[in-house]
Amino acid sequence: MMFKFLFLTFFCGAVFIQAKGQSVFNIADYGAKNDGTTNNAVAIQKAIDACAAAGGGKVLVPAGGTFLTGPFELKSNITFEVGNNAKLLASPDESLYTQSAFRENKGEGTMWISGHNLENVTICGAGTLDGNGISFMGKELDDSYELKPFDIVDPRPHLLTIIGGRNIRIRDLTIRNSAYWTVHLVGCDDAAIDNITLLNSLKVRNSDGIDVDHSKNVRISNSYIESGDDCICLKNRREFAEFGVCENITVNNCTMTSRSCAVKIGSENMDSIRNVVFNNCIITESNRGIGIQNRDEGTVTNVIFSDIIVDSHLFSDVWWGKAEPIYVTAYRRATANHKDAGWRLPKGQKEGKVGKVCNISFRNIQCISENGIYVSAESADKVSDIYFDQVSVNIAKTTAIPGGSYDRRPSNADPFVQGSTAAFYLDNATGITIRNSSVKWGINPPAYYTHVVEAHKVVDLKISQLDGHSAFPGKVKDQQIDNVLK
Repeated sequence: MMFKFLFLTFFCGAVFIQAKGQSVFNIADYGAKNDGTTNNAVAIQKAIDACAAAGGGKVLVPAGGTFLTGPFELKSNITFEVGNNAKLLASPDESLYTQSAFRENKGEGTMWISGHNLENVTICGAGTLDGNGISFMGKELDDSYELKPFDIVDPRPHLLTIIGGRNIRIRDLTIRNSAYWTVHLVGCDDAAIDNITLLNSLKVRNSDGIDVDHSKNVRISNSYIESGDDCICLKNRREFAEFGVCENITVNNCTMTSRSCAVKIGSENMDSIRNVVFNNCIITESNRGIGIQNRDEGTVTNVIFSDIIVDSHLFSDVWWGKAEPIYVTAYRRATANHKDAGWRLPKGQKEGKVGKVCNISFRNIQCISENGIYVSAESADKVSDIYFDQVSVNIAKTTAIPGGSYDRRPSNADPFVQGSTAAFYLDNATGITIRNSSVKWGINPPAYYTHVVEAHKVVDLKISQLDGHSAFPGKVKDQQIDNVLK
């Protein structure tokens, strides 16, 4: 009975199997070799092109073996499946990587697997996409790798970049060892990432896990992510301005570890990020837990974080962050003579502006950290209507790295705010509500651990049912509230 659904078809010199309407294009039939040394980019591209020309189907990386490859491009209407125990490995030959990941901006990496204006694409399988990232690194340091110098083009490949996509699915897959950003969705509408394991080296800088850029109606769920840089980041890069706002994003049931910020909104945001929900997640052994880092003229509005456990610790200053479990800031970006500016500022300008962050809710969040929650802006109108409900903050010293500061990079303000560590440190904001929350301090607290709440130049601060005392009861006030206006 099976054979009435299966027949062989010859296409472009290769054999594929058609089963109930779906054609299977095995890359081995197009000359791909699983010897771990042959560059299979031409064979893989032939399989993809043939699949697309046939009206769609499945491109298969067959089970078992390692298929080395340089860059290649996906096409619409295909399922790209990496078979059980198969590995697609990025070639370490830097000369192969010439196409910039950010168009005319050639100094922030290239593309390995990419696709432009795609529809109806699924990337899946029980195998692995391996970016071979360590091979692109310089010398190994204590908690990072040196970045190799380059002239114009930084050859480090982003693992997967989709620019202009609709009905994109990434599921049931292991993705690992990226040299730069890992999954970058640009201008995508209706994208879902589900049940992936994403494992980057925690020492590789810029190795973001998932970047949702100018995209809409995106769902990320049931995944485990380790990244040297941000695990999940929402943004609006200036290079892709024509795609508009980033909106209607949900993230559920994910576990994350990061040396930068596990969950981040910003810092690149030249448009609007809105209508976002993060729910039921665990953040472990991260530098910063949840961060809204607005540094450009775009706005961040209507965001809910709920039912999240955050575990954050101090790491070296190579990584942005000072173990803040929750971080909400709005400062204009560092000026053009700063290494982070460049393409981030509007063309022809030497100083940018910063948009508002408002209507942000944190509900049922458990924080275990070396630092406290930090909310700050360049003026009180830039951060407003921030709600903390059922937020527990447990602060304890867990590393030998000095604390007592907050990290405002990359901004035109002083990069680090030196001073005390309060459970809630609020500076220049409007409409902050803290209720039904608690604060605890670990044993042997350092001298810079101080208040439950420290507030400066806050308009309309509301505190109710906040349980806890200062780190040194009898010596330090529970609350230090300065210049607060109703």
